[in-house]
Formats: sequence, structure tokens, C-alpha cells
Amino acid sequence: MKKSVNKITARSLSWLFSLLLLALGAAFVSAQPATKAAPAPSPGPDARAKVTETLVDSLISNDPGVDKMLTAYSPKVRELEVVVGRLKGELKKGGIGAGSLGNFVTDGMRAQASLKLGKRIDLAVMNGGGMRRNTIGEGELRARDIFELLPFENALVTLELTGEQVMRLLGVVVSSREAQSGARLTYKIKADKSAELETARLLDEKRSEKEIDPKAVYSVVTIDYLINVGGARYAVLREGTNQKALGITLRDAMIAYVKSEAAAGRDIKPNLDGRFVFDRANSVLSGEAPSP
Repeated sequence: MKKSVNKITARSLSWLFSLLLLALGAAFVSAQPATKAAPAPSPGPDARAKVTETLVDSLISNDPGVDKMLTAYSPKVRELEVVVGRLKGELKKGGIGAGSLGNFVTDGMRAQASLKLGKRIDLAVMNGGGMRRNTIGEGELRARDIFELLPFENALVTLELTGEQVMRLLGVVVSSREAQSGARLTYKIKADKSAELETARLLDEKRSEKEIDPKAVYSVVTIDYLINVGGARYAVLREGTNQKALGITLRDAMIAYVKSEAAAGRDIKPNLDGRFVFDRANSVLSGEAPSP
């Protein structure tokens, strides 16, 4: 009997111990803070965005707002397609004087400035960097071609320089390889590959050369950009007197020039007329000394 009591007691104790563990475990679990559920993602700014696909074809009606905006610009776009003249040959930019493109622009500047003032302009000067096309192909010349060539709002300005100042200006033209109309310049290439003016003479109406008198006064047409922003190189332009703005942009002047040539029955032609003369004998080419 005693054995039996011991077995019962031992078994009871075992059950009690198990129940105690269960109770303690339950109490422990209930004492922990409840696990917080991950918050649902808040809707972002594009949560309500929808993606649709639309086939773009002629069945889509025009947008009235866009049509209204385009209506204001349509006449200006059509103006760009207007034929203003004809080009016989190809105009190219490159080398001293910016090539035949440089000649074309400076010839037009001088012609239009002379027309505006009612007197002959002796010299026109233009920077090659202001010409933004390298070539214009043969055929019809449209206003768009001139806009692409001369996209900036540069305006024509005339001024007067003494012969001494003109010589300094022409020295800058040669060393910077800029364009000019009205003079014949002889230059050489030095060992550092820079260009240097040797002689300069102005050309009259018959393209005959005439000496530049250091004390005489000559009329020059250029653009306001070179006067105002040209820096130290073009400081000589700021020494000029009787400076006058002609009230026309270079671009509009060139369109007018092409139209006037067309009205006279003349095509625009590439013009390399010897206004820049290379003195090969006194130049240093590929490290060679000038010819004796």
C-alpha cells in the first residue's frame, strides 16, 4: 500500500510539474507585448495613376489648345520656307576669311550698309564664329538657310576709323582668320602656325587697289557683338567715331541682300576673288624655313 501511495504521489507530482510549466509558459507569453502588425503601405502620389495605351493615327482629333498655339507660329514657319534667291554653286566656310561663306556675308553687309546710308562703305568685318553653317548647297536659297547660317540677333553698326586703325583691325582679321569685304590682304604663316598680315590695300568700285592712308578716315560696317563683346582683340572698333546702329539685324540684311540680287536677275555665287593672298615664299610650312 505504501508503494502504491508513493507511485501515485510521484505520478501526481509529475503532472503538477507539467501543469506548472504550462501555466508559467502561458503567463510568460501573455506578459510579452503583442507583436505589431506591419503597417499597410500608405498610398504614394502615383497610387491612383493609370496607364493607358492610345494608338496615334489620323483618327485622333486635334487638341484645340495646341491648335491655337500653333496658329500663332504657323505664319512664321511658312516664312522660313520662302525662296529668297538662288545659289549657283556651293558656299563653304573654312580657312582664312571663312571661305566663300565669309565672302558672301561680308559682301552682303557692305552692300546693305551702303544702301542704308546712301554712301559707299569701305570695309565690312565679320567673325567666322557667328556663321553657324559650314556649307550651303546649290539651289534655291530659302529664308531658313539664312536663319540657320546667322541665328543670332546681331545688328549692323557703322563707324569711322583712321587708316592707322584700319590697319590694326585688318591685322586682327588675318590673325583671327575672320571675314572681310573691301580689302586685299597679303599674309604669311609663321612657325607657330599663326597668320600675320603683311600688306593691306582697299579696293575701289572697279576692284582696283588703293593705299590706306594712315591719317585718312574710312567707313566700316560690322556687328554690335564685336564692338560690345569682342574683347581686347576688337578694342580698335571701340576707338571708332560716328558709330551708328542701322536698325537692322545681320540676318535680315542678308535676306534683303539675296532678294535684291534675285530682283536684279543675279544668282548668288561662291566668290573666292583673291581678297586674301597667301605669301607662300615667306611662310613657314611644316617646319620649313621661308624660301630665300
